[in-house]
Amino acid sequence: MAFINGIGLISPQNTIDPEVFLQSIVEHKAEYMKSVDPVYKEFLDPLQTRRLSRIIKMGITSARLCLRNAGCEMPDSIITGTGLGSVEDTEKILAELPKEEKFLNPTPFIQSTYNTISSQIAIYLRCHGYNSTYVHRTFSFESGLLDALLQLEEKSAENILVGGIDEMSLNHLMVTRRSGLWKTEIINNLELRKSMSPGAVAGEGSGYFMISASPVPGTYARITGVETIYKPSDFAFIKEKTIGFLQSNGLNLSDIDLIMVGVNGDDRWDGIYDAFTSNIFPGRPVSWFKHLCGEYHTATSFALWATANILKRQMYPPVMQLNDLQPLKIENILIYNQFRNINHSMILVSR
Repeated sequence: MAFINGIGLISPQNTIDPEVFLQSIVEHKAEYMKSVDPVYKEFLDPLQTRRLSRIIKMGITSARLCLRNAGCEMPDSIITGTGLGSVEDTEKILAELPKEEKFLNPTPFIQSTYNTISSQIAIYLRCHGYNSTYVHRTFSFESGLLDALLQLEEKSAENILVGGIDEMSLNHLMVTRRSGLWKTEIINNLELRKSMSPGAVAGEGSGYFMISASPVPGTYARITGVETIYKPSDFAFIKEKTIGFLQSNGLNLSDIDLIMVGVNGDDRWDGIYDAFTSNIFPGRPVSWFKHLCGEYHTATSFALWATANILKRQMYPPVMQLNDLQPLKIENILIYNQFRNINHSMILVSR
């Protein structure tokens, strides 16, 4: 068993306060969906963190928010999933290389490595336990969750801090837009479903979860299982894996009360979600989340935050409803995400 006992999330929405769940929706109409950052000096010592990059501040702050929410001072392990690591620090290094020969500032290089975020959290907390970073693109967060589930099963840890974090910069957006990842036009994120065209709307965020072996009075939900599929041969294979995944966790298709999908407005790939919901879960309520946080490698961390809150509060926000159907009960939610029909993942979360 793996229980979500605390959450800390910094995202393009107002998610810093754990007592508030999508009460006021932030509207974005820009090149990408930038996170709503807290006043970091309220959470971090300005002198200690003056040289830290923004993504590391996001990571440490969301981790501290999670620990505070869980009522836990020290985790046994820290696991972070990130698709890109510190983009801004990497850009600083590359910007200096073509210039005149000189000694480069080592700080951006040190902070540009992928495992810096998880390491800085451990340094700040003085945590000497297991520390690992997964860089598996859109499998990064799921890989971290799988590691945590294995540790809990082996009883090598009781409370594990697991996070998914990625940042976006304007320069990185412009470069990667050439490969067709992002939309070329600026649209309103709340009108994403009406703007079906090639490319998604980029986003960013930092979400950390206290994954524990035992529940507490404030437990959000239970992570029942995590599944990843790489380059499925056809849709029949996805359906077979979905049925097998649910059965391995003691559930059938009829036991899923709500499906949360990663629709991102890219008309080349969103049809996969339509096929998934209509063929495998016909007549079932469907929700979505990327119009609230944007597309990034660890966006499923936002989905897990939303799912955990829905299960705990037994409240289904209208802004997340993709169809008009309402769940009769909310006991089991399946998160399904895919990236260009290459990386497919499922996270099963239960009340």
